[in-house]
Amino acid sequence: MMRFIQNHVSLSVRAGLALFGAVLLWSSSFIALKIAVSAFDPMVMVFGRMLSSLVALMLLRVTVWRRAEAPMLLDRRVTRREWKYIVLLALCEPCFYFVFEGYAMIYTTASQAGMVVAALPLAVVVAAWLLLGERPHRRVWIGFVLAVVGVVWLSAGSEATESAPNPIFGNFLEVLAMLCGALYVVCAKQLSSRCSPVLITTMQSLIGLLFFLCLLPLPAVKLPDSFPLLPTLAILYLGVGVTMLSFLLYNFAVRSVPASRTGAFLNLVPVLTLFMGMVFLDERLTAGQWAASALVFGGVILSQWKTAQSEEKADSSATASLSEGAE
Repeated sequence: MMRFIQNHVSLSVRAGLALFGAVLLWSSSFIALKIAVSAFDPMVMVFGRMLSSLVALMLLRVTVWRRAEAPMLLDRRVTRREWKYIVLLALCEPCFYFVFEGYAMIYTTASQAGMVVAALPLAVVVAAWLLLGERPHRRVWIGFVLAVVGVVWLSAGSEATESAPNPIFGNFLEVLAMLCGALYVVCAKQLSSRCSPVLITTMQSLIGLLFFLCLLPLPAVKLPDSFPLLPTLAILYLGVGVTMLSFLLYNFAVRSVPASRTGAFLNLVPVLTLFMGMVFLDERLTAGQWAASALVFGGVILSQWKTAQSEEKADSSATASLSEGAE
């Protein structure tokens, strides 16, 4: 099956499908998180998520990948600079990202958290400007301001409910998680052309497991005395499906998919999360929250529209140049 796909499906199509699969899994993660934290402490939940992810990765390595003659986990010597990026990447996500997001899901709804994360592509642009010296277009800054206003409006218009007792605080924690995610994307882009997706994903899970293992003895962490079926299955889904599979898919796709197209796919996360929140958790947004969500989404689209156009023109120019050279 794998050889058929490799021989008959182009790399760009495979990368696009992989990216869509990662987005679908990330969208569903908010639903699974909400179910998991209903019975477990966020730190216990994330530890279980990291453990199941790492076990699944090792099983895949021993069985499927060995038979498929996949590249070794360490197929070459990793440089000290690459290890620094790997550690920083893992500290951003899963470590601090999951700390903020785990507690955010106690205080806000999955739908609102998904809309906050909609601004992630803009945060990535700002992080690239600060860390890599990339200069974003004025349109990006206008979109960024619109998205920030939308997030503030969304949070201010939220009312406390039994499932979301403090949505303003929860959305603030989700913003912090989003900033960690933006730094993760920048680090992943630096590593994607040098290290295999298997290595990056495995080290993320291993460092995350050790990080949350150190947090479990803290007095503030409530250890479980029972394991309800649905929340336990949600943790396993988060570990195997979301943490392991989505990161493998994303790290594979980011090698071949342009940055603007990656951002366009990420825009699907809040839309899919809203839909799943309505279907599985019976969540609803008020008219004002819908307007705020539209402002966030509009700001993101505005910021990326010109970038996507420029990239398409650049790709067309490059193709034309290659054709002329061949003639």
